[in-house]
Amino acid sequence: MEASTTPSTGSKTIADMLPLAATMYADRPAVRHKVGDEWLDVSFAEVGEIVSEVGRGLIDLGLEPGERVSILCGTRPEWVYSSFAISAAGGVVVPIYPTNSPKECEWVAGNSESTVIVVEDAEQYAKVAEVRAQLPKLKTIIAIEHSDGTPDAISLDEIRERGRGRDEQELVARYEAVKPEDPYTFIYTSGTTGPPKGCVLSQANYRAVLDMTNERGLFGNGEDVVYLFLPLAHAFAILVALGAADTGTAIAYWTGDTTKIIADIGEVKPTFLPSVPRIFEKLYTMVAGNVDPEMLAKATEVGVQVRDLQITGQPVPEELQAAFDQFDEKLFVNVRAAFGGQVREAVTGAAPIAQQILEFFYAAGVPVMEGYGMTETATVATTSSPEAHRFGSVGRALPGVEIKIAEEDGEILLRGPNIFGGYWKNDDASFGAVIDGWLHTGDVGKVDEDGFLFITGRKKDIIITAGGKNLTPANLENDMKQTRFVSQAVMHGDRRPYPVMLITLDEEQIIPWAAENAIEDASIPALATNPQVIEIIQTELDRANGHYAPVEQVKKFFILEHDLTQETGELTPTMKVKRNVVEEKYGERFDALYEG
Repeated sequence: MEASTTPSTGSKTIADMLPLAATMYADRPAVRHKVGDEWLDVSFAEVGEIVSEVGRGLIDLGLEPGERVSILCGTRPEWVYSSFAISAAGGVVVPIYPTNSPKECEWVAGNSESTVIVVEDAEQYAKVAEVRAQLPKLKTIIAIEHSDGTPDAISLDEIRERGRGRDEQELVARYEAVKPEDPYTFIYTSGTTGPPKGCVLSQANYRAVLDMTNERGLFGNGEDVVYLFLPLAHAFAILVALGAADTGTAIAYWTGDTTKIIADIGEVKPTFLPSVPRIFEKLYTMVAGNVDPEMLAKATEVGVQVRDLQITGQPVPEELQAAFDQFDEKLFVNVRAAFGGQVREAVTGAAPIAQQILEFFYAAGVPVMEGYGMTETATVATTSSPEAHRFGSVGRALPGVEIKIAEEDGEILLRGPNIFGGYWKNDDASFGAVIDGWLHTGDVGKVDEDGFLFITGRKKDIIITAGGKNLTPANLENDMKQTRFVSQAVMHGDRRPYPVMLITLDEEQIIPWAAENAIEDASIPALATNPQVIEIIQTELDRANGHYAPVEQVKKFFILEHDLTQETGELTPTMKVKRNVVEEKYGERFDALYEG
């Protein structure tokens, strides 16, 4: 891997990183956020002052080094300000998803023994208030948006005011005393079984992964603009926030409205876009639904050829260029415009994504690169890049990361300075996860002769049919999710004679179609049983089944009367299906498909 030109603060820990960034990148924009109709910039120097005030305010509040501070807040600048301040004051950051229920908030705050909780607003405050009697370690609630609905909370503004009355050197002494081996954060896994486990990630874990991604050149030359809508309680978003600060990169924070993400992107014009597969899947199905399939396939084929030649510095044959220009004018230019027209690289992770989607966006000039990792690897272990990728692969190991494939079952094992130190108050889980320095990921895969890692399945997600055939459900599920009208697809069939599938409908696509076709009842529950819709889904399933051997094909399906959601506990915050929840909730529906 070639050395990167990416700048870095060179901090020894995360605790001292923001003070260094505030000095090194003083006048650069660190934050962009929308006020009314206008995007406003906050410089690194200004962020540094805010973080210093909040950090000193936490000291004035009585926060001791090593104490945990939970943050229950959506993706906004104040989340990042608070996290840097907590770390600088010697505390440990404990993120909580804003979509969590009061009971889930109680578990994370209680298990981590948080003494302070930073809440976003009255809605999040109410969750803490409901379970406060079960949080004996909790001393203080800080509200970002203080109101009558946060009666006994201290406002973040008051914390800043209290901080101004403390000597700056108190904070300097705190962050200079933080050691690399000290914990930086407890990130609670959004697992599909049992209560979440707190991954203890050290200052050194995250400093190591930042050095690795800087060598990879993830943030380019430090002049990128990042658009961030991912939940900051997730390791991926945390890495983006840290990486941006380390390299002097501006982050534009979404407005908090999922319906305006595409509009935001068009206004911000990001050069770097971290996301999850669902966003790219939805955009792809929107495009695919309006383009002849043969044209789409040909455009993708031509586009990939041209991009490959361009990246390697080879001339593009005149005939190939002419064909590309036609597809570019008719199709690709609109795709780039949807992303603001400036994206040099998008990164996707957290869940699988279909290869043809990646090929399409690459052809269009919006390279969507896969990476691989988990909370236990401080977010990432392998990455792809436009210059070094294989479609279908999650990339090569970052510098300093080792990959080994277990001989007995093909499990992916990882080792490196980014591997976590264990789970908080859960030694048994720690022992099972890391053995002799190797993290047992639970994923199954292979590494090719050039070091590219391919994920072929997940040990616990593999379906073993009654006939003993091992199936990887994600493959056919991803094929179905490319269908215009399908939102989610979940395969079922462990210890069964054949696979079946739960399907949910994409409301944004199916309801307009129903209106166009004069279907009287265009509600999702009604469409789930509509014969025309069932016929469409069957046709798409037949198409998808055609890519697989008969034993792997889905024989029957049912359409659920609503989509899977986080609120109902069926999806994680990164939109991954909680299979055990779906299996339990809809077990009778699955059973019915095997009757008769």
